[in-house]
Amino acid sequence: MIPVCHLDDLPEGESVRLSTEPPIAVFRTGGALYAIDDTCSHQDASLSEGWLEGCFVECPLHAARFDLRTGQPSNPPARRPVRTHRVSVDENGYVRVQPATDAEPAREGSAA
Repeated sequence: MIPVCHLDDLPEGESVRLSTEPPIAVFRTGGALYAIDDTCSHQDASLSEGWLEGCFVECPLHAARFDLRTGQPSNPPARRPVRTHRVSVDENGYVRVQPATDAEPAREGSAA
């Protein structure tokens, strides 16, 4: 598990980018935490710098939207999904991410 930050340091409606390989973006929205690959599958843009609306993030480069729960794009120009990753909060209130492998299915976010 990769440590991210304390839950109190990730306000509702915000995100944080992890400098992993590949980079991972962690979002807090609607009372839940979600983690997806940070790079848009259409072109090299950071999704953590995009616009968050409910369970969707819009790429800041070409406005492709991704569902944070599944990683699936909801409109062009993106056609390929991004990976989702397991997020948890430990007993001390620290957010942690378990990176997915390419073979793992999409996962729902965790309660914040």
